[in-house]
Amino acid sequence: MSNDTSSKPEPVIVRLDVTALNEARSILYDAYRNEPTFQHLFNHRKPGYNQRVRATVRELVDLYFDLDQEAVGVMVNDTLVAVAFIGDPDLRLNLANQLSWRIRMVLTAGFASTRRYLHYHERLRAILPQPLAHQLPLMGVNPKYQNRGYGRLLLQAVQRLCAENPRGTGLVLDTGNSRYLPFYESEGFRSLGKIKVGGFEDHILFREIQPEAKAAANQN
Repeated sequence: MSNDTSSKPEPVIVRLDVTALNEARSILYDAYRNEPTFQHLFNHRKPGYNQRVRATVRELVDLYFDLDQEAVGVMVNDTLVAVAFIGDPDLRLNLANQLSWRIRMVLTAGFASTRRYLHYHERLRAILPQPLAHQLPLMGVNPKYQNRGYGRLLLQAVQRLCAENPRGTGLVLDTGNSRYLPFYESEGFRSLGKIKVGGFEDHILFREIQPEAKAAANQN
């Protein structure tokens, strides 16, 4: 009798380029359309909500690629199952100054949704720590591949990339879904503050990450 058993596919961390645009957009659309913050900002009770979320994700992904920001993903076999976009510490992106992005957003997501999103983004920027830190504005796992550890694997890869950058002191992310808080806390994140969004709170979280060069110097 053969003792052969099929092995579980090994996930691989990859850097993303423009060839992954459509797959990344699809994963992030599924990740954010049921997110409470997006539901409020883009008015899920009004017809066309899914289109507004899809347009917003598309414009954000395209903007971060245009700005040459880091994007990474998890591949299982030949399938991209999770993605994350990382804002450089020096970026401190002010969406209000991105005129072409704002125009595209108004045309696709609508004026009211664009205005609410910009206002939310300004409140988020006001909470960002000093000195500079990386931001994680977009992260998602394909629903078919959730609860398999790929989200944690991806977040740990993001943290390693942040440690390679000598200008950063940590990583900031936000979530309007409180059920994710234990996961982020288990990865060392702590609260920086909250933003009131409709009838709930959006949590701004931070994890200190020492640059590798500084960490090596401290050990010597």
